[in-house]
Amino acid sequence: MSYRLLQFLSVLLPTILIGGFEYIRHDFLLHSLSMEAGNLYITILTFVLSLLFSIWMFRTIKAMNDKLVNEQSKRAVYEERERLARELHDGIAQSIFFMNIKLKQGDIETATRALSTIDSNVRQAIFNLRSEPEINGSLSSRITKWHSEWSAITGVEVEENISIPHHFFTTKEEILIFAIIQEAFANIRKHANASKALITIRDVKDGWELKIADNGSGIATSKKSSRQYGLSMMEERSKQLGANLQITNNMNGGTEIIITKENQ
Repeated sequence: MSYRLLQFLSVLLPTILIGGFEYIRHDFLLHSLSMEAGNLYITILTFVLSLLFSIWMFRTIKAMNDKLVNEQSKRAVYEERERLARELHDGIAQSIFFMNIKLKQGDIETATRALSTIDSNVRQAIFNLRSEPEINGSLSSRITKWHSEWSAITGVEVEENISIPHHFFTTKEEILIFAIIQEAFANIRKHANASKALITIRDVKDGWELKIADNGSGIATSKKSSRQYGLSMMEERSKQLGANLQITNNMNGGTEIIITKENQ
């Protein structure tokens, strides 16, 4: 049922029912129904009809909205999987092309490193795809489960401080945030040489904040825009969230990523 039809019914039905009752009362019931009683009955009838119609209409609208949200959620999951598949394809294609050149040049050592890179990228992509956010369940529980597996694989200790209520984010926002977290921790595994990492998500007065930090080697300022660190992907996802991204080196070593969004 369309919103236009609901709008049409909300105008037409009360008019027909209440107007019809008034017509019948004045033409057929005046001799047996006093004016005071008629006014009382029309008031009760208006209240009952309005209540029943509003309950039905809002249930219908809720069902339509739930269906729309579900379709948007499925589309968001599909788009994120498409992005992961595209990045996996591009990364493997580039590495294979590079490895092929080195093999033709007889540089076996470099070709072996390229093969190792392909293996690492495939393993990371498979791990990310297996850990794709579901439609149901809290973001906090999914992050905890993912980090438990990630920590077991990498040996990097992860400390979490996630203090957001359930359903604080929309499903699409959760998928984008989860993708940023995955990329940030993939960078920690590949480049940081860290032994500890920290993730904090909290709601603040005017919005929310996501912070990811490690105690590794930090990131060179000249490389902050390099694709090898996945920063372009995190920047793109932050823009889709309408959030600001900041990446800095800690004074005591390591990298800190802060993403903040202010509610409009």
